[in-house]
Amino acid sequence: MDWENVIVRFSLYLDLMLVFGLPLFAMYSLNSLERESITAKRFVAKSKVLAIIAIVLSIVGFIVSTKMMSGAESYFDIAPDAFSMALFEMSFGTALLIRLAALALFVVLGTSIFTKRPSYQLVFMSGFGGVALATLAWGGHGVMNEDVKGFAHLGADIVHLIAAGAWVGALASFLLLLSWTPKGGRAEVEQLGRMLNGFAIMGSVIVSALLVTGTINYLMISGLNFGSIFTTTYGILLTIKLVFFLAMLALAAANRYQLTPKLEASIASDNHGPAIAVLKGSLILESGCALLILALIACLGMLNPL
Repeated sequence: MDWENVIVRFSLYLDLMLVFGLPLFAMYSLNSLERESITAKRFVAKSKVLAIIAIVLSIVGFIVSTKMMSGAESYFDIAPDAFSMALFEMSFGTALLIRLAALALFVVLGTSIFTKRPSYQLVFMSGFGGVALATLAWGGHGVMNEDVKGFAHLGADIVHLIAAGAWVGALASFLLLLSWTPKGGRAEVEQLGRMLNGFAIMGSVIVSALLVTGTINYLMISGLNFGSIFTTTYGILLTIKLVFFLAMLALAAANRYQLTPKLEASIASDNHGPAIAVLKGSLILESGCALLILALIACLGMLNPL
């Protein structure tokens, strides 16, 4: 296992999911007036910093991947033409160029005249963030097939990434809101409760998309060969990933049907501190599962699934 590549892949997955997920969350959870608030500005500012980090990580990842593919023993041994070949003659190089362009536009949108039109700003930032995230599909098993099957596999991979990014972005957003809420009052807590309830529909769409595209991806890679799940490293890691995914579902259900109603009930008594603490603990656990899943995905992309 090339651990340098795994670490860079994990960092890119996490960073790009946040680049896409944070402005997306602000776009669909905040109303038109709230998009002009300090909360929205905080989301934009953090997303912009993450986009700059993603640019650096993408360049580092390109160098690490080129070293691995060229077979060079050290970075100083990489032939100069290896970089140009990887960048201009391979699909992941093209994906990198598209990603860098999308991230550059993302940063420009975060500091441009669009700051006076926050709704448009969040829409375009989410769009370019989604494009940048989608390019990761060209660095995984989604490019292993050709023709119609290849398009179907790559498409499922892209939708899977987008859905995962929306979930990871929402988790990070709620944790940020919970860290800001104690500094506010009842109005901020009521806003948090509304956002938690509003995420129910989006959460259902995300989970459905992940289940459908995850099944398609597995069938595209392994077919109906379920025996390999327990006999190969790829299958074992995939099974562990599924276990953490089910844990995330259980925690998300608890948040939706138990912890959110308790938070809303605590507003009436103006004693929301304990409810927020419990909710925050649950979201931290759910986020921990998400991080472990991303670490497993980074490893799975480096393994032969057969």
